[in-house]
Amino acid sequence: MLAYGVNVLKELDSKKIKKVMTSRSEIIEYCKEHKIKYERTDNHILNKLTKENHQGVVIDIYDYDYYKLEDVDGNFVVMLDHLEDPHNFGAIIRTCAAAGITSIIIPKDRSVKVTDVVMKTSVGTINYVKIIMVSNLVDAIKKLKKQGYFIYSADMHGENYRTLDYSGKRVLVIGNEGKGISNLVKENSDFLVTIPINNKVESLNASVAAGILIYQMENADE
Repeated sequence: MLAYGVNVLKELDSKKIKKVMTSRSEIIEYCKEHKIKYERTDNHILNKLTKENHQGVVIDIYDYDYYKLEDVDGNFVVMLDHLEDPHNFGAIIRTCAAAGITSIIIPKDRSVKVTDVVMKTSVGTINYVKIIMVSNLVDAIKKLKKQGYFIYSADMHGENYRTLDYSGKRVLVIGNEGKGISNLVKENSDFLVTIPINNKVESLNASVAAGILIYQMENADE
């Protein structure tokens, strides 16, 4: 898998990097210092590798090694119910890393995976968060409930997010950009939470909603 960008390179674990291709002398020095294999090239070649803004740095990395449900840790977990936009995924990863959340659960099928765009949008913070892939979200929810977690699902018809008690072990579920939370996930949730918005606005972007709810719920530990 290819990733790109200066900040992504500096956040990545060097053991996950196969090779760095760069047109920048300071990046070559960085690679030498951190014993990373590199290849000096020009931007014309890099432009053929990706259409994204690579900043003169393209990184060949090993495919992401997903974690299992048994690897969940922390009192606060985020679950993504068939999210599709890699930019939303990357932004949510970055917010989780900033808030100290170390586990994000995604379904195996019909969901965004860890891609170059996700890596770029997360600005390398994916290294601080476990991306856990499961075959079935509802089964995962049931197992987490047995471990003492309460399930809070973001939904337009839930309770005002400011009024709920988030103490204890909790999972925040963010739904698909178009369809929201699936019916089975709703039925297995303990609470449906909503962010009140102006009636002239249809909905919030998934990553924006996640950011608001994460920081509201994260404060429960303080």
